[in-house]
Amino acid sequence: MSASTEIIDLEEKHYGPGQSGKRIPVDVKQRILYAIASIEYGSVEVVIHDGKITQIECREKIRVRRIEAGQRK
Repeated sequence: MSASTEIIDLEEKHYGPGQSGKRIPVDVKQRILYAIASIEYGSVEVVIHDGKITQIECREKIRVRRIEAGQRK
């Protein structure tokens, strides 16, 4: 099952069969999933204005190993 299929399945479970709800375009869903998949540490924030997704922000944390004095890799 693809990621976009999983989201559609989740929407159907949330709204139930025959119920209407706001639909997120497939390309936007794919961009959100890509943002999540492309970072190792960090966060993805979805910005919504007037009920519509307007922005996807990615904050990636870069972990740097600190080498103490006298130690080598």
